Amino acid sequence: MDITVAIDAMGGDYGPRVTIPAALALLKQDSKINIILVGLSDDIEAELQANKAKSDSRMWIHHASELVMMDESPQSALKNKKDSSMRVAINLVKDGVAQACVSAGNTGALMATARFVLKTLPGIDRPAIAGVLPSKMGMTYMLDLGANADCTPEHLLQFAIMGSVLVSCVTNKASPTVGLLNIGSEDIKGNEVVKQTAELLKYSHLNFYGNVEGDDIYKGTTDLVVCDGFVGNVALKTSEGLANLMGSFLKEEFKKNLITKLMALISMPVLSSFKKRLDPRCYNGASFLGLRGIVVKSHGGADAFAFKHAISKAVEEARSGVLMHITKQLELAHAQTEASNTATN
Repeated sequence: MDITVAIDAMGGDYGPRVTIPAALALLKQDSKINIILVGLSDDIEAELQANKAKSDSRMWIHHASELVMMDESPQSALKNKKDSSMRVAINLVKDGVAQACVSAGNTGALMATARFVLKTLPGIDRPAIAGVLPSKMGMTYMLDLGANADCTPEHLLQFAIMGSVLVSCVTNKASPTVGLLNIGSEDIKGNEVVKQTAELLKYSHLNFYGNVEGDDIYKGTTDLVVCDGFVGNVALKTSEGLANLMGSFLKEEFKKNLITKLMALISMPVLSSFKKRLDPRCYNGASFLGLRGIVVKSHGGADAFAFKHAISKAVEEARSGVLMHITKQLELAHAQTEASNTATN
């Protein structure tokens, strides 16, 4: 199945210098994709020439005359930048020209624009941001990572349904385990929202493991970890900071003297393997779940290698039919709720 991806070529800290090499690399790797480069056509053409890109019928340029700045407010981008590369790329998904959109641009503006243009799926009150983190078991999916600071139990249940479908589609696990992030594994722990969410999850059709703690994310205790956007974003940023700290400490220790430098040289193969396993670029790309279209957000400072992973993630979601499966699961959950209410009455 051929998949067409609309790329906001101007988004992120580096714009075309990153997005275009990434797109070209993926075109070589995957013969079943088409790419639309959205943005200032002159800038895109110049970068294509700089990369000595040959004419390819699977890639074309769609001009957009405006840019959304990384520090621009979501309201300003939505109201004043109707021909931005970000919005035009999302419009291509809405119009069915592309099956997915990828941007490294302003997160708030991207979410606001995507929600306004694409709207939410039936049964979804708020979209959520889902990402993947390395774990002892391979990887752990987690949401929400920052879209919704305050959530009701019903919102968290919706996140769990969407996240479970995402994991099932991209990992081929029929019934992925779902954990609810809490300050303890016991049922009595946590605030009222978490306690009520746990009750909803217990009686849902999902494979609910129970409460999980922060360290369970990296143990890989469950395939999916669910939380509100405030907690999820703090956990994510803390993890990123800790990873950077560990890297800095290792470098400092190995540079202390001649002996430690020699040890670093001997340890190079192990350190290289360790770095690859924890390389955040390999996990780049957060999915905006709950919209009537696939939108993947790349880290703003991503390089071409990382941005290519974000595009691959969008392609994978489109190929596996994530939207269709989420819709079916929401219908199942609604029917289950209706049956439960009827039995109660």
